[in-house]
Amino acid sequence: MAKSNEPVTIKKYANRRLYNTGTSTYVTLEDLALMVKNGEDFVVYDAKSGEDITHSVLTQIIFEQEGKGQNLLPINFLRQIIRFYGDSMQMLVPRYLDMSIENFTRDQEKFREQFAKTFGVGGFPTGGFPAGGFSAMEEQVRRNIDIFDRTFKMFLPNAREEAAPAAPAVKADDLDELKRQVAEMQKRLDKIGDADPKK
Repeated sequence: MAKSNEPVTIKKYANRRLYNTGTSTYVTLEDLALMVKNGEDFVVYDAKSGEDITHSVLTQIIFEQEGKGQNLLPINFLRQIIRFYGDSMQMLVPRYLDMSIENFTRDQEKFREQFAKTFGVGGFPTGGFPAGGFSAMEEQVRRNIDIFDRTFKMFLPNAREEAAPAAPAVKADDLDELKRQVAEMQKRLDKIGDADPKK
């Protein structure tokens, strides 16, 4: 059976049950999460009012996933998001996040390959980070900063030009410091490995 380009309609009833009109079955939030992972698009409507409640249902799915210990959203990120509510930059945040996740999704295979090459089959190191291991991620961060900068200038064209370069300079210093610390830790681990009497 071919997939329809139209999103599946899900109805949410007063008893909080979700009904998939495409399959004529009741579904759970877990089922909807699986649909998202499989690339199946859907919209959720309140059965009584007809209001589109897709946003709140997707947020609820994320909340449940986070509650299961699958923490994808760092605490600092969540705090920053909360700070943007009511802020003058609030209107820019959704589009910026959308563009960032689109870029990340588009480049995820490249990231997987880079991690596999750098860290081996498992993807992440157990003994230390090689010096060039973060280059793909660094590039993605730089692209995200560039996108945000262009978006910011688009909405605030009279913003002072000298204010923009200051933030990336601090980030570059932080990145250099992190690289230095990682290289130092790697040297220590190498020394420990060389001193291991079992070798």
